[in-house]
Amino acid sequence: MNETSTQTIQRADPGATGAGPFARFEFMLALRYLRARRSHFLPSVIAGISFVAIMVAVATLIVVMSVMNGFHLELMNKIIGVNGHLFMQASGKPLENFDDIIKRIENVPGMKFALPMVEGAAGVSSRVQQTGALVRGVREKDIKRLPGIGSNVKYGSLDGFDTSEGVAIGQRMADNLGVRIGDSISILTARGEATPFGMAPRIKAYPVVAIFQIGVSEFDNIFVYMPLEEAQAYFNRDGQATVIEAFVDDPERMDQIRERIDSVLEEPLLMIDWRQRNQSFFDALKVERTVMFFILTLIVLVASLSIISGLTMLVKDKGRAIAILRTMGATSGAIMRVFLLTGVSIGIAGTLAGFLLGYLIAANLESIRTGLNRMLNLNLFDPTYYFLSQLPSVIRFGDVMSVVLLSLALSILATIYPSWRAARLDPVDALRYE
Repeated sequence: MNETSTQTIQRADPGATGAGPFARFEFMLALRYLRARRSHFLPSVIAGISFVAIMVAVATLIVVMSVMNGFHLELMNKIIGVNGHLFMQASGKPLENFDDIIKRIENVPGMKFALPMVEGAAGVSSRVQQTGALVRGVREKDIKRLPGIGSNVKYGSLDGFDTSEGVAIGQRMADNLGVRIGDSISILTARGEATPFGMAPRIKAYPVVAIFQIGVSEFDNIFVYMPLEEAQAYFNRDGQATVIEAFVDDPERMDQIRERIDSVLEEPLLMIDWRQRNQSFFDALKVERTVMFFILTLIVLVASLSIISGLTMLVKDKGRAIAILRTMGATSGAIMRVFLLTGVSIGIAGTLAGFLLGYLIAANLESIRTGLNRMLNLNLFDPTYYFLSQLPSVIRFGDVMSVVLLSLALSILATIYPSWRAARLDPVDALRYE
């Protein structure tokens, strides 16, 4: 062999150039193998299917996790916004010195405000309908400070609430009873005045002075707020409160705040915080979120495994090319890296596309829902059957990164075996029948 022929072979030999791992020609071959040709289109079609499967799986996982986060945060804000973070009740005697107790606990670091309340179950009726309700007696200054009520009054006003001798009710209750501002509703309780024959029921009519919409259908259909003094008289609690409701700055630090409150109280009180009142509910949400993550992870896994079938067919289709590269000096490591780059390219492209698609859907989920309802005349996420009036979505960076990294890891793992099989291909066997 002359010198010119030797130089030509060295220039054609990818291994003779001394290029290190992930050289330029490896990227070139990997991208070339992804292109479809009329005579060898099937491997590229499978690669396209793998790309779409990973994209849809990643987008679905991001959207579902965002909705679960939105449910947790929205329900927590609305439930606590109405019910408070901490409830305190007297032990064994009426709670009459509630003003002094409130002054002491409001000076505790981390406390927002506290309010006295008279609470009792009752029946509520109008001229056309009746329903059950939880009646709460509060002062005007306190009801205006309630996060779920004061800023969510849709009709009427809370101004002059203490002297109005009226009530504030939720939007859904108003719709069910068929009442509007100025209409009267009757409130009935079985524990009225004491008579020689026992407790006599008490019924009294109150005008509706305000209609609020919390956004939680169950709460909008059950709560009735009346002035504190009127509730004390109605439930035979003159000068008393049945509970003190407190709001704190950081609900996640309830243990520290409860210790501080215990240190300033002169008498023991029964305390129940938001975790105890809603423990089963939020535990169920947490379990559901975890289970949904693992179920949807299986979808990402199945989508990633489709890369294996695509690369396996590609290796079989490119057997002659692999044999030629090996005879030209390409190492088994170079061949493995070529197909590894091919599979990883599909995984990276599908993951990034799924991230963008999932982010756009999750960020505009409520708009998409309302748009579909208008175009198709549907009623997706009917608040009559669900706990919220809107479909919430909260995108968290940590969750998105977990999904992206998980998809990339599964895609890389799925490419290892087909790439290893390509690297072990014997050039003699591949060229024997060529």
